[in-house]
Amino acid sequence: VQLQASGGGLVQAGGSLRLSCAASGRRSYRMGWFRQAPGREREFVAAVRWSGTSTYYRDSVKGRFTISRDNAKNTVYLQMNSLKPEDTAVYYCAAAEATYALGSPLGYDYWGQGTLVTVSS
Repeated sequence: VQLQASGGGLVQAGGSLRLSCAASGRRSYRMGWFRQAPGREREFVAAVRWSGTSTYYRDSVKGRFTISRDNAKNTVYLQMNSLKPEDTAVYYCAAAEATYALGSPLGYDYWGQGTLVTVSS
């Protein structure tokens, strides 16, 4: 499985960005977005399975971020609205073969290269 993330950039607070993650190779069970700010641990942002309708979010992004997928394009998106300076981080997409540890980096087997999101105040 190979993952290619894109869509990061510089945006003012209150603005929006859409991240994309194109997956190739064997389809995994679940896709997730994580982020890592300087000096901080990588943290879960959102996840979605390739089948079904369930989505999962960390509390601080609920109502602002939306994860979605396009199965035909093997692509997962993260629409980020009402961005805040504290959302500034490198965002990573990841693919999981397992069904457990949805909110932990340990639950994911493959990682994209990361895309930087900077939100200015």
